[in-house]
Amino acid sequence: MSRTTATAATAARVRVFAMMDADGDRVVTRHDYLSRIDRTVLATERMEDDPLVVAARAAGLKAWDEMDADGDGKLTFDEYNAWVGADKFDNICRFALGALFDLVDADGDGALDKAEFTTLRTALNNPPGNAAAAFDALDADGDGRVGRAAYLASIRAYIVGDSSPMGEALY
Repeated sequence: MSRTTATAATAARVRVFAMMDADGDRVVTRHDYLSRIDRTVLATERMEDDPLVVAARAAGLKAWDEMDADGDGKLTFDEYNAWVGADKFDNICRFALGALFDLVDADGDGALDKAEFTTLRTALNNPPGNAAAAFDALDADGDGRVGRAAYLASIRAYIVGDSSPMGEALY
């Protein structure tokens, strides 16, 4: 990884970590992390026994257990930064983030419109204006839809320090 890419990745990770730190105390707790799922479920008005909610909770718990390697219920930025990367995104994070995407995909077609996208990203602690701008950056063809694969690829690119217009607008 080049120095420029490493610097971009670290800067992106600082922003993502701050978004996950729901109470702003510079530590992501188990509650901070899993409350993202709670907020998404609430925003979508899904019931706890909905298979998509069950899947999102399972994927979120798996991701948390992987990130919190020492099992202390807390994640510092240094722990997060040392853990996260392309491999962890591909094998852990994409499933947790994809499950949240699926929760807000009301018609289950694998794409979100701007309102659904904004619902998802505000449930994940992004300001609504940033979410709308991120949607516009990701909707390159202007069809008013953002596909699941493009969404996840953009987050992955951002985390590893590659170009991600969505990530730049979102965080």
